Amino acid sequence: MELDARDRLILKFLQADCRMSNADLAEQVGLSPSACWRKTRSLEESGVIESYRARVSPQAVGLGFQALVHVQLTRHNPEHLNEFITAMEVRPEVLDCYATTGQADYHLRVLCKDIAAYNDFLEGFLFRLSAVESAQTNVVLKEIKRNPSVPV
Repeated sequence: MELDARDRLILKFLQADCRMSNADLAEQVGLSPSACWRKTRSLEESGVIESYRARVSPQAVGLGFQALVHVQLTRHNPEHLNEFITAMEVRPEVLDCYATTGQADYHLRVLCKDIAAYNDFLEGFLFRLSAVESAQTNVVLKEIKRNPSVPV
């Protein structure tokens, strides 16, 4: 889908406040409410807008421990890779999982209640996966920038 300037404005405003009413959004981007609704609907149907979400404070819900985990695999055959990927997809502690180049095969962003819960995640789950050779943990001391918005 080719995005025009108004599409990009719609995306910018919805990323800042997805609860904005269609009437307010239309006013902000200079369209009639019906034209704005059609453009927004088109962005949704084409997959440009993937979903609408609330941004939750991890600390406010008791999740104060965050780590970046660099995972090296011992086996790269399809069976073990699929097992690893499926396991990452279903674990609620794993917020993000990226296959990467470099020394580590995968990078995870993990969120837990505390260090004890993280240790349970490592020993009771991650290290029990047959494909995992090793994991290096970097504990997040302070969040400098966490931006879920895509620059449009």
